[in-house]
Amino acid sequence: MKRARTLLPRAATVYVALCAFAATLTLAGCAAVIVGATVGAGTLVAMDRRSASVVQSDQAIDQKVGKAIADRWAGGTGVHVNVTSYGGKVLLTGEVPTAAIRDEVEKLAKATDYVKAVTNELIVGPETLIAARTRDSYITSKVKARLIEVKRMDAKDVVVVTERGVVYLMGIVSPAEGDAAAEVAASTSDVVRVVKLFEYRT
Repeated sequence: MKRARTLLPRAATVYVALCAFAATLTLAGCAAVIVGATVGAGTLVAMDRRSASVVQSDQAIDQKVGKAIADRWAGGTGVHVNVTSYGGKVLLTGEVPTAAIRDEVEKLAKATDYVKAVTNELIVGPETLIAARTRDSYITSKVKARLIEVKRMDAKDVVVVTERGVVYLMGIVSPAEGDAAAEVAASTSDVVRVVKLFEYRT
């Protein structure tokens, strides 16, 4: 897997309260443990550049990894993890209380069936507040809206995840589409940094 590249901008993960773990692809929870979902994650399979089987596999990965984390750290342990899978490549974002837990979450994700690679962006520190998560969701929606407006790529092919103002971009794109998406995200207000995790097609 290529190393993630970052861009500094010029200037959401969507969260829903989760009291009893019931992970789905389109919406996920927000409690001690969170499973991440993104604005636009509910794209129809027929319109997705992934095959139907890969889409289903990604859904299963999100659910399995999320449930394993929720089961392991249930009970308000300060573990807030968002799981986003695209093409078998898993992005972990959020906060955990210790480096040991950070490493354990990564190992758990890597051990899950059909996971090809894991990008661990978990931060060791206190959980973000609801206000910060709401702001991240708003940033995600702004980036998605601007991707649609600029018409330099098909916005449905770009998955946007935001954590602490950092925007992660996933999807199957051409190099030109990936660069365009990163430029749009980097120039969106309130974006702190952009990380490209694309799979490139020729």
